[in-house]
Parts: sequence; structure tokens; C-alpha cells
Amino acid sequence: MQAQLPEWSNCLFDEGARYFAIKGGRGSGKSRSIASALILRSVQKPLRVMCAREIQKSIRDSVKRLLDDEIERLGLGSLFVSTDTEIRGANGSLFLFSGLRSNIDSVKSMEGLDVCWVEEAQNVSQASLDVLTPTIRKPGSQLYFSWNPKHVTDPVDALFGDSCPPRTVKKVVNFTDNPWFPDVLRDEMEYDKRRDPDKYSHVWMGSYLTNSNTRVFKNWKIEEFEAPADAVHRLGADWGFAVDPTTLVRCHIIGRTLYIDYEAYMVGCEIVNTPDLFMTVPESEKWPIVADSARPETISHMKKNGFPKIMTAVKGPRSVEEGIEFLKNYDIVVHPRCIHTIDELTLYSYKTDPLTGKILPVLEDKKNHVIDALRYACEAVRRASISKPQTFTPIANVKRW
Repeated sequence: MQAQLPEWSNCLFDEGARYFAIKGGRGSGKSRSIASALILRSVQKPLRVMCAREIQKSIRDSVKRLLDDEIERLGLGSLFVSTDTEIRGANGSLFLFSGLRSNIDSVKSMEGLDVCWVEEAQNVSQASLDVLTPTIRKPGSQLYFSWNPKHVTDPVDALFGDSCPPRTVKKVVNFTDNPWFPDVLRDEMEYDKRRDPDKYSHVWMGSYLTNSNTRVFKNWKIEEFEAPADAVHRLGADWGFAVDPTTLVRCHIIGRTLYIDYEAYMVGCEIVNTPDLFMTVPESEKWPIVADSARPETISHMKKNGFPKIMTAVKGPRSVEEGIEFLKNYDIVVHPRCIHTIDELTLYSYKTDPLTGKILPVLEDKKNHVIDALRYACEAVRRASISKPQTFTPIANVKRW
């Protein structure tokens, strides 16, 4: 019997372990590897296996289809009989399937289980864990947990955190550990890696979900580039002093891509030192700068000290929201030297309802100083896109196919 399994999966055959904690990102092959390991073990000797998840409304929600597919892939179809609700081995092995939340009493009544495999364990409640672990009490019995991490506070992550139960095998596996990572998933992974670094980190690399759902910007990536010689640079500035930073950002637009290549950022910057700060952005004195209109005295000082093309931003009702939506319509590429821009694009978020936790259509007024400067830099392009008259092709000139 020859089975192709990734190297890391050797640990799944450790009969001396009590717990297997296998977590990681999408495409790692962890579920398929566990399915293969349990099938192979159940052929070697009779095993009574329960496959569980927190909620299982029907057998379609279970891993039964995965087990059936692995039995065929391994060429072991003659050794198993699969019914609508269970899988039986010729040697007496048995695979059962159950939801924990709705069937916890039936789980408690199951006798003589050798193995329990809990899939999508990130969704398992503490109440289910409290009942499950003492239920699987046969001498030598084992519990497999597989999951894609969400929050460090989830019960399964708390159980297998820095301090694990005795005899625990703990593995973090990602697509990089899967030698048979399929091309169709690779295309999705590469797209997320380019477009949404936070999503890539969570979905594909198994990092904990931070504020991904509340994040404003998911349309950006970090990449080194050089601005073309004919680039039209757009610069925006936001003012600060004691707590908030004074910022300047430089960008240019090519098609539907917004490139950010330089930034200036300083907390506690005196007005007299602001020209020197802005000069750290190449050619900033040569190009127009659109700045926050809240500090006319600062703008006047800058005009007199080397920045004659600086001008005030035009604000109005919903200018912040409309400016943010405009930026979200572009693919944003940030040069790695723009560390504060990267920080703000990562953390800028919508507010959440403190009572329900639901995301509100209201922008948080923090981690947005470079982003405000970026809005100002692109203001003229945004307004031009609004005022640009639409053109229509006369019906008579439409080519018919």
C-alpha cells in the first residue's frame, strides 16, 4: 500500500500521543492528510472513529465525502462499505459523524471511541470542549483537532496555546508544506498576496484574524518600484504637532493603479522645520502640493519658504467618505520605504457597534494622517472624474454583430 503524504504528516501516526493540534492556512492539505492517516490506521487495526464539528446539520456538512474520496484515491475501496451515514471497514473499523452543539448528549453516550477528529475546530465552543475531552476516555484514545486560526482567544487556540495538555503533537502547516498544492489555489493565493497582504497572511499563512473585517483598505500591496520618468507626481500634506504627525505623501497614477513612492512623517514638527521635512521627499518643491486647509498660516509659511505651488484642499460634505471610496477603486502599490503609509493602510478601520460588535458605516478618526494626505493628493483626479461628462455612442453608429 503506497500513500503519498506530505513529510510533516508522519506525526499523525504517533500512537503515543493523546492530542493532535494541526492548524494553518488554506491549501495546506491538513484535512486530507488527517483523513488519509485515519484510513490507513483503520486498515492496520480496527478503529472506532468519530468525525465531529461544532455544527453539522446534515451528513453533507461532515468530512465523510473527503474520507470516501481518500479511500478511493488510496485504492482501498474493496476494504470499506460507505452508507449514507457511516463508513464501515471489513475488519470492523467504523467511522461515525456528528455535530457537537446539537448532539452533545449522543456524543456523550458513544462508548469505546478510539479516535475523535474535530474539523474546523476554530468554531468549537468551550462548552463542547468541556464535554468532549472526558467523553473520549478509552485507554489509548486520541483526539485530532484541525483548524484555520481566527482569534487567539478561541477555545481551541487557548487549549493548545503556549501551555498544551500532556502528550500533545502540535503542528502549524500552510500551503508551503504541501508539495501537491494545486495550481487553481496557487492563482488565488498569488492574487491575495498581491492585492491584500492581511488576507493573505490570515487565509494562506494561518495568522490570526485581526481587524480584517473592519479594515477600510484591502486593495493594496507592498512592492519595490521606480517611478517612470514621465510620471505625474501628486503630493498631499496633512498638518500635526504635539500628538498628530505632519505628513507629506507622493504618488502617481497609471491606469487603475495608484503608486505611493515617498512619504515624510514627523510628530512635533515646528512650522519653521516643516520645509526641511518636506524636502526629504524628492522634487516636492517642484510639484503642486494639496494640503489640509485647516492651517492657513502653515500654508502661507510654506509658500514663502520654497514651496510656491502648495495649495489648500477643497473640503465639503462627505469629502472624506467620497475620497476614501475613490482610493478603494484603485489597486494601490506602496514602496516598502513608506512604513507609515503601510501602517495606516493596515490599521485604518470602520467603527463597530460596542453593544453588538457589528461593523458600522462610520470611519474611525485615527491611523489616517497619511491617508488624509493621500486623499488630498488625489483630490483633483477625483473631482475631475465626477465632473467629466459622460459620452454616449449614437444608436446608428453601434456596430451590430
